[in-house]
This record gives sequence, structure tokens and C-alpha cells, in this order.
Amino acid sequence: MQSHFIQKYNIPGPRYTSYPTVPYWDEESITTAMWKDTAVRAFTESNTSEGISLYIHLPFCESLCTFCGCHKRITKRHNVESPYIDAVLSEWKTYRELFSETPRIKELHLGGGTPTFFSPDHLKMLIDGIMEHAVKAEGYEFGFEAHPNNTTKEHLEALFDLGFKRCSFGVQDYDPLVQKTINRIQSFERVKQVTEWARETGHTSVSHDLIFGLPHQTLDNVVDTINKTNQLAPDRLAFYSYAHVPWIKGTGQRGFSEADLPKNEVKRALYEAGKKLFSELGYEEIGMDHFALKTDSLFQSLQSKKLHRNFMGYTPNKTQLMIGLGMSAIGDSWYAFAQNEKTVPEYETRANRGELPVFRGHLLTDEDRIVRRHILNIMCLFETTWDKQDSQFPELAECLLRLEELEADGLVELGKNKLVVPEHARPFVRNICMAFDLRLLRKAPDTRIFSMTI
Repeated sequence: MQSHFIQKYNIPGPRYTSYPTVPYWDEESITTAMWKDTAVRAFTESNTSEGISLYIHLPFCESLCTFCGCHKRITKRHNVESPYIDAVLSEWKTYRELFSETPRIKELHLGGGTPTFFSPDHLKMLIDGIMEHAVKAEGYEFGFEAHPNNTTKEHLEALFDLGFKRCSFGVQDYDPLVQKTINRIQSFERVKQVTEWARETGHTSVSHDLIFGLPHQTLDNVVDTINKTNQLAPDRLAFYSYAHVPWIKGTGQRGFSEADLPKNEVKRALYEAGKKLFSELGYEEIGMDHFALKTDSLFQSLQSKKLHRNFMGYTPNKTQLMIGLGMSAIGDSWYAFAQNEKTVPEYETRANRGELPVFRGHLLTDEDRIVRRHILNIMCLFETTWDKQDSQFPELAECLLRLEELEADGLVELGKNKLVVPEHARPFVRNICMAFDLRLLRKAPDTRIFSMTI
């Protein structure tokens, strides 16, 4: 890839887990009552045909990883587990009371924080409580994120018995200096052990999360980490670009200097080396930042053009309704987004009162939904079309004009009512989506709110 393209297009930009992106939500456009109405509408339209998704945010971690951009609470006190689960189940009860029939759960994901901070018994209490008044949809997929250092065989066995077949281990990098700098020290031997335990237990999809662009990271670091990862042959890989946003995430990302971070061409070289190695090892590129073996459901959904992207990342299952349970969790009804309170005390207080603990949201306009579909198509399928009336909007011609420079640089192919992202241009997919981002284009941010696109 030509380095001048990296210099040219490496600008701040959204990651597009949603459209509109969170900084552009019109929080005045929606009330909790309106969110409830859209959730009920989405449930009614889709529960029978496709089921619903649940994302449950488990925010506790025993130590702070300085690369992390997640909403978390650092504590070594495990007596926080039971009260938090009670609040989540209370929130779920409030949702269930809105629905006219039994929820059919197509997808359930435990994220964090560190879900395996919770004991196996408490995780069983949580999932049993969720499923007591719900059923699993056909082809359901339950997955959870895990820290290798505190994941036990008992965790893996208990979650497998509850229906979980997919687990994701946060690895990041194996270099000792990088690990020390990001405060995430875990040995290859430990990751190997929990990966083997997962497979012995029966988990059919094991994922490893790696990050490029971390402080003190070099090309040799990344190659060594990927070679070690290959020895364990995970079914999926996430290869994330480190997002350095200390102005948003506070003191955690101020634990090292920006001078310690690989920049521009060096950082992109880390990605290109990783992508090349993954291809040689039999992994297929899935959307942005993700890779999977051909036997994995993520690859199969890409082939069948069913790949979906939401606040949980890429998923093989598209559901119209995703309910977010827990502190800071975000729900999506397709008609609206809603995010929960971002501190544990406020979340627990409101959930235990029988309220939906929503503190902000956004009601999507007709235009939002059309633009969102184009951005989802580009992020998931690397193509989109506007040959039908319901995929067009008044400013489409202006969006296409903004793509002309990308087209001249060979980073996008424009045809009659169609856009295609060629394989070599996939690292620039965020820039391509930005051409359609009407809210960003109408009101450029006054301050830096996004990470760099490349």
C-alpha cells in the first residue's frame, strides 16, 4: 500500500458500530417511553421470525489495562457480583413485562469489563435468571469475553452447560515490555491452557483478540505474537487498531507517552504484516479488523451475505432488536438507540426500582435508517447499492461526489447505482463510510472526538 495514501487518509473518524455515531445522537429527540415503544415495535415485528439479541455488560475488572476504552469499574471486591446480577435480572424483568410473548433469544453475549470476574455460580445464576422466562431460538449463538488470567476450567464448563459455545480471549500482545506498559501481563502458556480447556469443554468457536499500534510495539513483536497465536489455531481473530483517546478515556491511557506509540506508516506496516500472515495461515478477512477460518460461522455468514455489525461488533446473526442489559449497555431497535446509566450505583438504583435505566438515546429518522443501511453494507459486505427508491436520499449525489477522490486513488469502485470496496482498499473502509455520514458532514466536531482511521 502506498504510504502517501496513509498520510492522506489517516484522519480522525468513527468506527461505525452505529449510525448515527454516539457523539451525533440527538438526545433531545427521545424519551424512555419512546424507547420502550420502539423496543416493543421491533419485538413484535421480529421475535417470531428471527428472535432477539441480548448484550449483557459485566463491568468489573480487578486491574486497569491502560489500553482499554471500555466502561469498567476496577475492584478486587467480589461481593459486588450478586447485587449487580440482581439489578440486571430486574432490568430484564422490566423489559419482559413490555412484551406480549416469550422472548426467543437468537444471540446472547457477555461483555465487559471482565465477565469471568464473576464466579461460575454467579454466571449460572445470571443466565438461569435470563432464560427462566425465555427460550433459545433455532441456531442460537451464546458467547462471552474472557481474561485468560482469571478464567478457570470451571468457568468454561459452567458456561458451556448453559449453552455457550463461543469464547473470546483478550490476548493483545505477548511481548513483555508491551504487556508491562499496558498493565496486561499474561503468559503464552496461560493462554494456551485456557484455549485447550475451552476446546476440551466443547466450545466450538474460540477467538483471540490482538491489538496493533500498542506502545513499544514493533514489527517483530506483532510477527512473534501471531506466530504464537497460530500454534493455538483460534477459529476467529480480532486484530484491532489501538485507539488512543486519552481525552475521552481519562487517566488510563495517559500511563504512557504518545511518543511510545508506532505512528502512521509504521503502524500500518504492523497491520499489513498481520493481514499477510493471517492469509498465509488460512484466515479470511471478515469486515474490518476481523479474520476467521472458513469453518467458522462468521466466514459462512459473510459468504451468504448475512454478516451483521452492531454494538457487539461483527456477528453472523442479524436481529432487529438488541437489548442491552447492565451498566452503560446500549440497546438497538433499528428505530432507536438507548444507552444505560454509566455508573454502577446509578444503574443498580434505577434497575432495582423497576425502571429502564436509560440515560440517553437517539430516535432514528427515515434518512438515518437509509444512511445506516449503506454504512452497514460497506462495513459488512464491502459494497452497497442504491438502485431502489428506498435506498436513496436527497444528498446521495453529494455523497458520491465526495467519493471521487477515493475513486481516483483506486480505493473505491463506483458503477451504476453501486459502490464496491476493492480488497486492497479495505483498510480505508472508515474513510469511505464517512462520505455517507450526513450528520458528521453537516456538523464537523469542534474538538477531537474520534480515533484515527488508519
